[in-house]
Amino acid sequence: MERIDKLNQMLQQHPTDCFLMHALGLEYLKINDSPTALKYFEKVIATDNQYIGTYYHLAKTYEKMQETAKAISIYEKGIEIAQKLKDNHAKNELQMALDEIIDD
Repeated sequence: MERIDKLNQMLQQHPTDCFLMHALGLEYLKINDSPTALKYFEKVIATDNQYIGTYYHLAKTYEKMQETAKAISIYEKGIEIAQKLKDNHAKNELQMALDEIIDD
């Protein structure tokens, strides 16, 4: 919880810092608080829809919460953004995760 407290303090000073919001989402995942992680990941995307690293974690969190349709939608949106950004690495990661969920 110390990391979460520290990140929250930093976020209060910089409320639109996507890195801090993303980091908080990851910290909440570590303590199995998916709903709170989801809140932070969604806030990242709302603040900067080109913050590509968050799409994977947002979709995985939806998967974990058994919201498959939402996960698929997020993967697809992330792939679209990655293509626009010419980020082939992110595109491939998102595509593999999408393929995995569709094949199940």
